[in-house]
Amino acid sequence: MLSVAIFAALGLGFALGEFGILGVHAGSDDDGAYRQMRVYAEVLQKIQTDYVTVPNMSSVTTGALHGLLESLDADSSYLTPTEYKIYKDEPTSGQAQVGITVSKRYGYATVVNVMPGSPADQHLSDGDVIESIDNQSTRELSLAVIRLMLEGKPGTTVTLSVVRPMKPDPEKLPLIRAIAAPPALGTQAYDNASILYLKPGVLSAARVDDMAAKIKAAPKGSKILLDLRDCSGNAAQGVRLANFFIEKGTLATLQGQQFATQTFAADPAKFITAAPVAVIVNRGTYGGPELAAAAIQDLKRGDVVGERTFGEGSFQKSIELPDGADLLLTVAKYQSPSGIKIQDAAVTPSVAVTSPIDDEEEGAPAPKGDDMLNKALDLLKAKSS
Repeated sequence: MLSVAIFAALGLGFALGEFGILGVHAGSDDDGAYRQMRVYAEVLQKIQTDYVTVPNMSSVTTGALHGLLESLDADSSYLTPTEYKIYKDEPTSGQAQVGITVSKRYGYATVVNVMPGSPADQHLSDGDVIESIDNQSTRELSLAVIRLMLEGKPGTTVTLSVVRPMKPDPEKLPLIRAIAAPPALGTQAYDNASILYLKPGVLSAARVDDMAAKIKAAPKGSKILLDLRDCSGNAAQGVRLANFFIEKGTLATLQGQQFATQTFAADPAKFITAAPVAVIVNRGTYGGPELAAAAIQDLKRGDVVGERTFGEGSFQKSIELPDGADLLLTVAKYQSPSGIKIQDAAVTPSVAVTSPIDDEEEGAPAPKGDDMLNKALDLLKAKSS
């Protein structure tokens, strides 16, 4: 069945990536790349002369280039001239979406997290595999194009084919695109108002401003609990959030082979509180929130509770090609203060707590309550202000 084949492909992709089979290098000598080009040219020639039917070599080459970029990381993409024109002409605002953060894992589009109240809410979950979008296999699409296809005019429909664990066949899921406002900043007072709980949902500049205002308005010495589960945002806002709790030191770095290293140091003027802090994360924690959690954990400012994050922390450069195509190439990756590349290793919590969803998938009944939240609260209650 198709879903079995997809999960087999996911497992194979994991094995190849884990054991480095896809990452074999030609060598460090100057002609290494040229030797690989000769191999590629020979393969193309064999396909053209010996394949069962006369192949469309343009399609073969496009597929090879998609695979070449994706073998590097999920964010690197090859865009055909047609795709790149659409990508450049796409409006930067006012587009409707279905309300998911999406990346690629082992070849297919994967749901990272779902925005509450969006068209996808109640229909999709973290980790769902999107096999196709409007009957186009996501295995054959770059991440940039997948994200474009999910966007469109408000009221238009996009049909996803979704593979779920333990289901024999993909599920066709039509969703109506809409411009959904991000959820409101979640706030709550715990332990006789000595703990301020903040759940941003998204790390936009405005949301981080709101969080700063809440922290400043809290009673003096209030402990802070940041719930960054199912939260996405850019690196700048993640570093900015970490700075609220860290007065000095390196919060993150951005490094690459030919990229001038950028160091993001804490600005004492943006520091807000030295009170105890804890952070909750899960596999839907993506991008900027991962940088914030990593800085707080690495610099011993607080506990990070939950499960391993998704692992997103890269910087792309657009390289236009002579034929009108384009490479979106990852040229640098963000590192935590201790030097961990977020894109490669994600953030592993200092205090691991399994999510109820994982327990259910293993056949165990879901525990009552929010184990991650309860554990984080217990840790903060044990600390003095």
